[in-house]
Amino acid sequence: MTKDRLKPLERLAAYNRGDPVDRLPCVPVMGNGAARVIGARVSELRSNGRLLAEAHIAAYRRFGYDGIRVFTDLYVQAEATGAKVRVPLDETAYLDRPAISDVAAIDTLSPPDPRRDGHLPQQLEAMERVLEAVGGEVPVSGAVTAPFTNATFLIGTENFIRLTKKNPDAVHRLCEISLQTGLEFAKAILAIGVTPSLTEPMSSSTVISPRTFLEFSFPYLKRLIDFIHAGGKPVTLHICGKTHPIWQYMADAGADCLSIDNDANLRDAKVAVGNRVRLMGNVPPSAVMLQGTAGEVREAVRQCVAQVWDNPKGYIVASGCSLPTETPFSNIDAMLEAVREIGYPVNATALGNGE
Repeated sequence: MTKDRLKPLERLAAYNRGDPVDRLPCVPVMGNGAARVIGARVSELRSNGRLLAEAHIAAYRRFGYDGIRVFTDLYVQAEATGAKVRVPLDETAYLDRPAISDVAAIDTLSPPDPRRDGHLPQQLEAMERVLEAVGGEVPVSGAVTAPFTNATFLIGTENFIRLTKKNPDAVHRLCEISLQTGLEFAKAILAIGVTPSLTEPMSSSTVISPRTFLEFSFPYLKRLIDFIHAGGKPVTLHICGKTHPIWQYMADAGADCLSIDNDANLRDAKVAVGNRVRLMGNVPPSAVMLQGTAGEVREAVRQCVAQVWDNPKGYIVASGCSLPTETPFSNIDAMLEAVREIGYPVNATALGNGE
């Protein structure tokens, strides 16, 4: 395997200055697949900060990518607020029951203490351990479920989406509780010295209209991003699925980097908002990274780079979403090797027919 000339923090600093670097930054977004690197079960990670950290440190050292994101599932904040989460033995956790079933119970909800409630303390412990072990060489972020998405978990997604039409006041109250939850969690993450990273899948234009996004998601998202900026950290925002109708709004909310799902087109994103935000993505996590060959991974990387390597605010090669747990190690290696072959400034020969 080819060795990198620069450590991730060195590479990103030089890239941000506009200096030549050995290759573009690359982040195959590692989720619970980190468990496979240390031979652990997925269920063990979310309840054990030491093991969660060990998995992410080992995965970074194994593959050499440019950013560690401590993450297990979307539900840790809602769980700490009273939702019930089902935790399969060796698969990602999922929502079993929302915190409440009726709007009359909204006033019983209160933002959790991230140092005490649910599994948030284990997440924070993992971030602390990762930062201590490798934070001097690679950026470390901690996943925060953004307000709109977290609010859907408090009362149930179908119920919540229905309320956007029938009871908008209740939706705003739930989003405000979720915002306060996110602010407290982000505050704890910032206190460690880690960068909060926002994920907001239910704000996708695949799920809600741009108008609904502007009314119910945008105001709370912007307040959370403003808070993180006040803490001196940049914000990467990921929204799954179709997002082109809201790219401008995502930039207006203050995001510094947009993580683009493979349902969207990177070249279109570059044209729309590339002069405002950095872009990352969008190698398909399932069809290519999980199910494809190493050759198909390399080709997908070349196609992404060809579309957006010259984005005015920069580009990070990445999977379009978190990698499935069983993603072959060889495919993650292939992603990094493709980026190394392409180099930066981009090697047109290595890029091949990516256009």
